[in-house]
Parts: sequence; structure tokens; C-alpha cells
Amino acid sequence: MKKFSVSSKQLGYLAKFFGLFCVCLILVISCGRRPNAVSGGSSSANNNSDRLSVGTTLKPRTLDPADAYELAASNVLYSLGDRLYTYKLGTDQLVPQLATALPKVSADGLTYVIPLRQGVVFHDGTPFNAEAMVFSLERFMKNGGKPSNLLTDIVESVKASGPYEVTIKLKNPFAAFPAILAFAGMCPVSPKAYQIGEGKFTPTKFVGTGPYKLVEFTPTSIRLEVFDKYWGQKPANKGIDFQVLTSSANLYNTFRTGTVDIASQTLDPVQISSLQQNAKSGGWQVSEAKGNVISYMVLNTQQKPLDNVEIRQAIASLINRKLIIERVLRNQGEPAYSMIPNTFSVSIPVYQKVYGDGNIAKAKELLTKAGFSKENPLKLEVWYPIGSAVRQQVAALLKEYALQELDGMVQIQPQAVESATFFANIRKGVYQSALVDWYPDFSDADNYIQPFLSCAKGSPTTGCQQGASQSQGSFYYSDRMNQLIQQQRREQNPEKRKQIFAEIQKLMAQDVPLIPLWQSKDFAFAKQGLQGVKIDPIQQLPFWEIKK
Repeated sequence: MKKFSVSSKQLGYLAKFFGLFCVCLILVISCGRRPNAVSGGSSSANNNSDRLSVGTTLKPRTLDPADAYELAASNVLYSLGDRLYTYKLGTDQLVPQLATALPKVSADGLTYVIPLRQGVVFHDGTPFNAEAMVFSLERFMKNGGKPSNLLTDIVESVKASGPYEVTIKLKNPFAAFPAILAFAGMCPVSPKAYQIGEGKFTPTKFVGTGPYKLVEFTPTSIRLEVFDKYWGQKPANKGIDFQVLTSSANLYNTFRTGTVDIASQTLDPVQISSLQQNAKSGGWQVSEAKGNVISYMVLNTQQKPLDNVEIRQAIASLINRKLIIERVLRNQGEPAYSMIPNTFSVSIPVYQKVYGDGNIAKAKELLTKAGFSKENPLKLEVWYPIGSAVRQQVAALLKEYALQELDGMVQIQPQAVESATFFANIRKGVYQSALVDWYPDFSDADNYIQPFLSCAKGSPTTGCQQGASQSQGSFYYSDRMNQLIQQQRREQNPEKRKQIFAEIQKLMAQDVPLIPLWQSKDFAFAKQGLQGVKIDPIQQLPFWEIKK
């Protein structure tokens, strides 16, 4: 998931290779057979109805909000459930949904009082009230699901302080807490349909309060019907049929042949380019939006020679994001110069200011100072999961770029490994460096900082022995960084919080435990006749707005 741009012979050959590869791949895809209809999924006949058929390769593991932590599940839960807070369509502005107002926050930042909407019922007819909301949040914490720590790490207690009022007390002040309450899994569920208890999950059903209700969930299809007792505005369509395809090639073909109305997540860069270029002749529309997914390189600060900050700075100087965007992503992304995406007002392009793109002179200077040369090269293993074609291409491009521009001073060694092993080994400190991407849990800058740079236990000499940076593979430890992270979490004043984030980003660029590479662009393709197809800034399609 990366790119650079230079003018060297071998990189020219590499570009020609990728270009030829992409042309061939398009031809293979375009000539592919039409896939067989998926049992239980949308048929072409169904596409003539008022129901939406949506093709995707993302297969939800579960639809239980207390255990659903993957993008595949959140995409469906976004339509099935309501949350206390959501985002105003077309913006990243937090607004009440099942709450009737933003929280009242105590002076010490620990207590949140939230008034609730009345007249809401669950899909099984059970009334929604404060007790139901408390039940759902406690279940989220106590059942021990994958996302449970989003609340257990920060929430002290949840109580019904009135029939339609919830009071939440935090362990420590956290200014971004309302944004967490907009996480897809925070939707309330019917107390009659679920249980509280360790591991008591119901992965194949969902009973919430949203505009659609779940009527079918199989490995290949998910069927949603309009909930006729929904408290809010009714959907503009009669229901949704999600068709889960086995590959991006199948998704590409299924959309081109008209079997589904919408294709979204995931298509590869070549397929996206093809659909963009042929939209007019093919009779479909393209929806594009800035993404909030950050792709980055993690550097193990405790492995030699990366324990030397100047070596990490040299690698940061070497990176040429613009070439990555051009050669690998086919301009379907944009350079990231901070771990905080530029969709946030607090984001500062610190890596651009300090290192630029492909600052070879600076890289050579730092490497020479550290004792590296053509005769004594820096050997850097760059690991990535074997299933990621984009990261494979990025690693290959980094290798070739370093070889050409640094006269052999750096030998980048791409290493692929199975995905589960990859993520297990990162937290164990096995890898020197790795190519990773980050899908945020909630829409706040804190979620791009705290999970990477904070450390609960460690020291400058031992690195992080327990905490976020250890689990993400950098093992970075800084007393000052820990202090700044806690300050921004406590600070309720947006302008003061912005200043703290500025210092955090400057310190990160100085210490270089991570190198941000690019941030995503999101794409959805839809039949020409559909109205209201637009990707929200939170990277979701509001399907209830789409009309045939």
C-alpha cells in the first residue's frame, strides 16, 4: 500500500513491469466468466425491485455487537442498529441519535449524563429505555468480546439515573468519550433477546432499534428488511441484500454484469481504475471520498540497529510517498505525513516538514554518521502479511528504490508471512519493521495516537514492556509522550487539545517509532439509476438514503 517517484533506469523497468502486470490483470478480469448466483443472495430479477443488492468481499464473522470488531460487521451494524450518538450525514459532526442531546459532563470530566429518546422499540417489540441501554453497555463490557476494552479500559460504572436517562462514570477523564459511543457496536440490543455473561454471544442474529431488521444471515448472504416500527425516517428502499463474494475479481465481475446494484469493499487498485475509466460507457456511477485508514511502517525501537534514532530518521528520510501513490496505489490514496489523517483539523504534516519525500541526501548523511556504507550496508527486513498484494508491491518498490538511490548503503529485504503469524509476531518483537494499516475504532484523533504511542510499563532503556506501543510492535517508550497523551485525553477545550496534539506529532516525528505512508481513499460503484449513493466521512454508505 505505497508508492514513490524517481528517475532511475531500474525503477523505470519496475514501472513498466507493474504497468504490464496491471493491463494483463484487467484483461483477465474482464474476460472472466460471470459468477454463479450465490444461494440466498440477490438475483438480477431482485435488482428490478425496490430492494438494494450490495456486493462485497467482506464476510462478517458475527453480528453480535458485543463481539463484532471487524469492518465487515460494522458495515452491516451501521444499518441495523442505532447508537446514542452518530454523525450528521455528510460530515464528521457528532449528533444525538438515541440520545436527545450531547452529554452533560461534570467539571472533573468523569461523569456523563445522557438523556434518552422516548417512544423507541426494539425489533422484537421490547421498549427501549434507560434500563435497556444500561443492559447493552454492561453486556458489551462483561461478555468479553473483541471490542470490550473500548469501554472496560475507561468506564467505571453505567447506571439508569431515570427512566430515560443514563449516567456513565469514567475511571479517568477522556474528552473523546462521546465519539466512542458512536462506535457501531455500541448500539443497544433487546434485553429479551440477549444475555450477559462471559462468552454469551449470538453471532447470527440481531435485535436492535435501527431502520432495518435482520431476517437472514448466512456465509454468503445477509438480508435486511425495513423495520415498520422504526422511530425515525423510514428508508428510501424496501430492504438490503448483501451478497458476500469470495474475491475482488468476483465482485468486479458481479457488478459489471449487473447482478448487484452496488459494489463496495473491496476492489483492488487495478479494478477500481477500470471501473472509473469505464463508468460512462458501462452505465454506472462512482462515489469517492477521503478515507480514514492509515497505512504505515512500524519500526522496532528495541532491535538493533533501529534502537539508534538516527537510523530510524534515515529510513523516514528515504521514504518517497508520492512514488508509492503513483506506482502502487494508482493515485487511489494520498500521502500521509502524520499518523492522524488530514481529515482531522489537528493533523499536522510533520513528516513532510522534517523529512520530505525521498530526501536521499539526508538519508545518506545519517547513515554515514551511524557507520553504514556500500561496503557495510544497513540490512532492513520489511515484513508484511502474505495476502496483501499492495504491501508486497510496496516492499518490492522500497527495495528497488533504496538500491538505486542509496548506492547499496541500504539493503531492504521484503519478507512475507501468513496473516495470523504476522500480527502475533509483531507484538512479540520478532520483526525489525513491518507494513501495517490501521482502521480506527472511533472518529477522534486520539485513536491514531494512544493505541500506538502510549506505554503502561517500561523505561527509556528497556522500551515498552507492557502497553499499546508494545502490542503494535514499536516498543516505543517516552515519559513525555505518555504525559502528552494523558493531557489531551483530559482536556475538554478543543483549542488547547489541538495544541497538545501538535506537540505529540512533533515528538513522534523526532523519535520515529512509526512512519506514516498513505491514507486511503474509499470508493463505491453503483448503477446509474440509484439516487443518494454517497460515502460518509466516517467511511460508511448510509444505505437507508439510497433510492432506486
